[in-house]
Amino acid sequence: MTAATHSSLFPQVPDSADAVLEGLDPEQREVATALRGPVCVLAGAGTGKTRAITHRIAYGVRAGILHPSSVLAVTFTNRAAGEMRGRLRQLGAQGVQARTFHSAALRQLQYFWPKAIGGALPRLVDRKIQLVADAAVACRIRLDRGELRDATAEIEWSKVTQTVPADYALAAAKAGRDIPRDPAELAQLYGAYEDLKRDRGVIDFEDVLLLTVAVLQDRHDIAEQVRAQYQHFVVDEYQDVSPLQQRLLELWLGDRDDLCVVGDASQTIYSFTGATPDHLLDFRTRHPGATVVKLVRDYRSTPQVVHLANGLLSQARGRAADHRLELVSQRDPGPEPGYTDYPDEPAEAEGAARRIRELLAAGVPAAEIAVLFRTNAQSETYEQALADLGIPYQLRGAERFFDRPEVRKAGVALRGAARFGGNDTLLEDAVDLPSQVRAVLSGEGWTPQPPAGSGAVRERWESLAALVGLAQDFAAAQPGATLADLVAELDERAGAQHAPTVQGVTLASLHSAKGLEWDVVFLVGVAEGMMPISYAKTDEQVEEERRLLYVGVTRARERLHVSWALARSPGGRPSRRPSRFLDGLRPGSGTAAGRGGAVGTGGIERGFTGTAVGAPTVPRRIQRTPARCRVCGRTLTDAGEMKLMRCEDCPSDMDEGLYERLRDWRALQATRGGQPAFCVFTDKTLMAIAETVPEEEGELARIPGVGVRKLNRYGADVLAICAGQEVAGDDESD
Repeated sequence: MTAATHSSLFPQVPDSADAVLEGLDPEQREVATALRGPVCVLAGAGTGKTRAITHRIAYGVRAGILHPSSVLAVTFTNRAAGEMRGRLRQLGAQGVQARTFHSAALRQLQYFWPKAIGGALPRLVDRKIQLVADAAVACRIRLDRGELRDATAEIEWSKVTQTVPADYALAAAKAGRDIPRDPAELAQLYGAYEDLKRDRGVIDFEDVLLLTVAVLQDRHDIAEQVRAQYQHFVVDEYQDVSPLQQRLLELWLGDRDDLCVVGDASQTIYSFTGATPDHLLDFRTRHPGATVVKLVRDYRSTPQVVHLANGLLSQARGRAADHRLELVSQRDPGPEPGYTDYPDEPAEAEGAARRIRELLAAGVPAAEIAVLFRTNAQSETYEQALADLGIPYQLRGAERFFDRPEVRKAGVALRGAARFGGNDTLLEDAVDLPSQVRAVLSGEGWTPQPPAGSGAVRERWESLAALVGLAQDFAAAQPGATLADLVAELDERAGAQHAPTVQGVTLASLHSAKGLEWDVVFLVGVAEGMMPISYAKTDEQVEEERRLLYVGVTRARERLHVSWALARSPGGRPSRRPSRFLDGLRPGSGTAAGRGGAVGTGGIERGFTGTAVGAPTVPRRIQRTPARCRVCGRTLTDAGEMKLMRCEDCPSDMDEGLYERLRDWRALQATRGGQPAFCVFTDKTLMAIAETVPEEEGELARIPGVGVRKLNRYGADVLAICAGQEVAGDDESD
């Protein structure tokens, strides 16, 4: 995204085709005007690739060269497709189809199924994991939840690589898959899953592509009808296409070559799902006369961030590395990336949370800060650390914004108010669009200040506050906009799943952060064993881990903080070292590769460095052994189960009365402290306390979620409640 795209969320529609080209840099303009023949755009992170290809489509439409209905632009997420449609609309190119591969294929399959097969299209299942579980039961294969997810991923990989059950074992071995079970067993499970789908008359998302490919291959009349409709194709994120998606694209094209692909081999991070950059890298071989344009002007990140990103790729090896792009920042200089080590992972999370609190106090919006980690399992530690300081956060991958009940209800209320216009008594004193929206949403639960507390009430308020913020942005960009205009904008966004930003620090895995950006990014857990991940064994796997870190670095616009922990648990042996990917890049790493975790002068402020000279001493924490279920003895990996100290489905011996007394006490503490209840203790921590009924500090300290600080602050009260004693002040009122 360029600086120009940040200037307004709702820019004015250009008044001519030539006006569409205004503001593009020379390379972007070259992309926009290359409207015929095969075109390959090699676009680095932050170089404005979406801007270039949407202006290309819009210029072609506005110049009368491309007919809107003949263009199909495909990408990989609903969010990206929605953004593309929104930009095209703003550029005056309505009517262009911008969809994901699956959405485009499903639309065609629904239309042609009665003609090609007869009857109605089988029901599409949203989640296949229950079907896989049922297939495992039929095969008498026992799978725990983790193994079930892994088996489901293997089935998905097999289908996008067009591998049938009988060929799975050989194909997995050839691809170097790190499979969770015996390959013959997985092949049996895969076959049973397909049989079960057939018996129940359902299809999954991969079937949508497979069936569309089958229809287009077998029915030439239908293939020609599709090709007559769509004559110009644009494919975004082309480095992520799977063999199945490439086959579908080839069938859409037929013998034509009016295709524009956009991608960056250095951002290939989904090979485990079947994605491969080979189609991008081989494009010029397949299309010798292709126009090739490189976008290397980085409008997103400061020179300091770009320098680190380029440095990461300069050490890369392999085919993708041979085609890396050297980015050139177009922004003013900013601070150097900070590098920090910590004694253990909880200390690392607490250090990041304290730094974030400082940034918020300095005026940085919470929505412009992200904490990025390698695995989702790391999330819980950062959720707790942020909650402890009362910092709002949002987990990437939660329920879609416009699917939330409170957002749907708010939309109905706004639509009703727009219909009544000035006759709505709610709007009598509302002089502008934002005040009208605030007036309407006040009836739905919005208040100027967030509610004290957490859970559903706070989440509803955050959703409504996001709508209020959207109205303010919309009114600023469109001064004469009415409530009806805003409702139309919300309907468009709902259809595109283009949600406004919820005000909270983002917690996300590196994979889910792809395509996003923030002013401040904390890259955490950047240590050997986590980055690269311990199960990355081959050179190809290690290089993909390097690319994943590159993606994380290039999410930052202005400030980047990189950190790692020397041990996993408090009191553990400090044997970890920072990621090899940082060797020679972070200050002081040199040939010794930073065994001691030196912190460079550009790092986070001294008060937040883990072991820098003069840094404050980190309090010694309670040492914990690996978490095991106290009922069945199984090693626990799920964060919620670790807090309970048992498997979710193992029997609970919780003292219900004690649990309720603890909840009442917690509510009082939260009210007195003016903080959400979960900042005192989470529900699962209270459940664990009510199940174990600790009698002394050591027992209480061993419960996950009870750290040194909380033990010192609340330990005496909790132990007294567990002993059946009255806690001083319980009957007082504030």
